[in-house]
Amino acid sequence: MAAFLFHRVNFPVFRQLNGAAVNQLSPLDQHRKTYSPKLPPSLNQGIERVHLKTGEATKSVKDEGAVREAFPKTYGLPLLSFEAGGSTSPSKPLRVGVVLSGGQAPGGHNVIAGVFDSIRALHQESAVYGFIGGPGGLEKGQYEVIGSEKMDAYRNTGGFDIIGSGRTKLETPEQFDRCIEVIGRLQLDAVVIIGGDDSNTNAAILAEYLLGKGLSTCVVGIPKTIDGDLKNARIPTSFGFDTAVKTYSELIGNIARDARSARKYWHFIKLMGRSASHITLEAGLQTCANVTLISEEIEEKKESLDQVVESVCRSVKARAAQGKDYGVVLVPEGLIEFIPSIKALIAEVNDLLAEKEKEFVGLNSAEKKVQTLAGWLKPENAATFRLLPNSIKAQLLLDRDPHGNVQVSLIETEKLLSEMVGANLKKDPGYKRKFSAQHHFFGYEGRAAAPTNFDADYCYGLGCVAAVLIRDGKTGYMASMRNLSKGVENWEAGGVPITMLFNMELRHGKLKPVIQKALVDLKGPAFGELAEHRAAWEIEDAYLYPGPIQYFGPADICDAITKTLSLEMG
Repeated sequence: MAAFLFHRVNFPVFRQLNGAAVNQLSPLDQHRKTYSPKLPPSLNQGIERVHLKTGEATKSVKDEGAVREAFPKTYGLPLLSFEAGGSTSPSKPLRVGVVLSGGQAPGGHNVIAGVFDSIRALHQESAVYGFIGGPGGLEKGQYEVIGSEKMDAYRNTGGFDIIGSGRTKLETPEQFDRCIEVIGRLQLDAVVIIGGDDSNTNAAILAEYLLGKGLSTCVVGIPKTIDGDLKNARIPTSFGFDTAVKTYSELIGNIARDARSARKYWHFIKLMGRSASHITLEAGLQTCANVTLISEEIEEKKESLDQVVESVCRSVKARAAQGKDYGVVLVPEGLIEFIPSIKALIAEVNDLLAEKEKEFVGLNSAEKKVQTLAGWLKPENAATFRLLPNSIKAQLLLDRDPHGNVQVSLIETEKLLSEMVGANLKKDPGYKRKFSAQHHFFGYEGRAAAPTNFDADYCYGLGCVAAVLIRDGKTGYMASMRNLSKGVENWEAGGVPITMLFNMELRHGKLKPVIQKALVDLKGPAFGELAEHRAAWEIEDAYLYPGPIQYFGPADICDAITKTLSLEMG
């Protein structure tokens, strides 16, 4: 156990049921309470012994001039790396606010635990303020002081239920001023924002705003998203991806086993990942599904929806020729948005609904909305819109997300594909077999799972890194860990300026600085592994059955990393 960690009291949690106390902890929960996250060498001697080493200045991944103009005070900050050595201790207690932002990701509680233990090790009177319900809690001043007893109850657990999460987008001066009022009232030395690309974009904007107002309060971001689309050379993976994709892979393996047993269903499984196909790619590698669709590849090849359907039909027909009327198709959540013709349609729909919101909301029926929108669209997009089934048209017009975009997760792409595959097969006079489909969408099943040992270690370490950055007054940084494929004893802790990840993107019809999403690299080793084997997997029963996440046992099982991380980092 690291020198600066507090003794963890393992205690049962009780609720009342018909007057009797019922233990709420499962046997697994009880064992997980005893798990002490492993730390890299630069952190395992105690936070007070960490030395920050300044590296080279940074620049944004794209649009350098525009990003620099938007962040005059925090642009170009240097990279930071951690080394063991020296001795530092603040002269006063640290007061740190923590915010869980966006969707859940396994390990978030351990981030808070890492912050909690670290600042308490620096000064026993340091305090963590948990803002209730996400960024909205910071804006409204709704918080809870997290004490030792409560923190101990949430170590190594999944979910964000310690303080809850939310999707409030902090973007206006009025919102930031309300945050400043709360920060001042609580005399916070720092705010740690645990979130994905949009949440960390907000963290960078808040850091810039506070400096512009002459405040010294630090803002530190933590890379969270099960989608895996928040990463670069300095941030190899976002936390939660490891646990979520292993959870989904277990379920996919179970379905593949069932398909091979029943021998009568094709299972179309949609997986989370609106903007990138990292989850689908990893799950395909973990399970050897018959068809693993990758949105980025479809976009690059400029494939139509019919061509995507035909690629699935190819596997169905080839397997049917062997007497196999079953299989597994993995579908990325955001697939439909990567098909060029539909992507152009969705982009125009987003812009039109932002521009004509009041007029559109005033229309009194779904049919009227569809007809009116078709009249607004450019001819080529209107033609694509008319070809879609009515159910998909209606789903394109549902309420937008907080950023003004179509909520792609609500579009039943898996059903659309299976229906089109079935229709395609019926038109083929040479196809005489029966085709039956089952549909699944795996999303919530993995977001709040108990973190793997990897995510438990990674998240706790990120929390400790955030505390070191706060200790030295660093703002506008994201906590990072590198060299993740080599074992914790070789991990390298540090800080990455958030503006380094920025580019300019169209949001609500206007160009805004945001963190660039990391898409699947079609020239990378992970996709290359899939490309090498998928022709055989389309035909064969090459299924792997990963089974449930293991927390105890041989390190090569319970501490295993994802295939993506292993292939990308060697």
